Amino acid sequence: MAVYCLPGNRICLAENKYISGPGTYERKGYIHASIAGIVNLNKKESSIVVEVLTNKGQNTVPTPGDVVTAEVTLVTQRFIRCNILCIKDTPLEKKLRGMIKKEDIRATEKDKIEIHKCFRPGDIILARVLPIKELQSYQLTTAENELGVVIAQGEAGAQLVPVSWTEMQCPITYAKEFRKVAKVVPEDA
Repeated sequence: MAVYCLPGNRICLAENKYISGPGTYERKGYIHASIAGIVNLNKKESSIVVEVLTNKGQNTVPTPGDVVTAEVTLVTQRFIRCNILCIKDTPLEKKLRGMIKKEDIRATEKDKIEIHKCFRPGDIILARVLPIKELQSYQLTTAENELGVVIAQGEAGAQLVPVSWTEMQCPITYAKEFRKVAKVVPEDA
């Protein structure tokens, strides 16, 4: 018998036997649905992974730990807002809202971060999904070397080229702009 659920519905207790999987999240000792769909129990070794499947059979929301591709839409002194465009290698039909707090931008020297020197509206970034704490948007982090800005456009309209961990350069004007640059690692490396 198929069990249908809506986002936020409590599915079961999060015990040693039951683990939160795609389409779910763990909160206060329970596993909840993060999307509308059918509850599926997937047995893996000695545990059961609780997941929620959509009609298409694939999940279209990020789960904690997933790497997402997003476009920066707003930069403030305390956080940035962005639209999540892609989860791992799966493009989204509908954009999801994400947010990166100032303390989640870098792993070190968090007190010295100036957000406007890390991101600008229009930048394309790679970020990792944090456990869900707020219902309005997904909490993201770029506090790893492989995460940060991957595509940025300069004032001259050209795509910027990374020159260091903190700078990108315009190939036309040679002007340098500050960014939290992602160290893109090839998959076959």
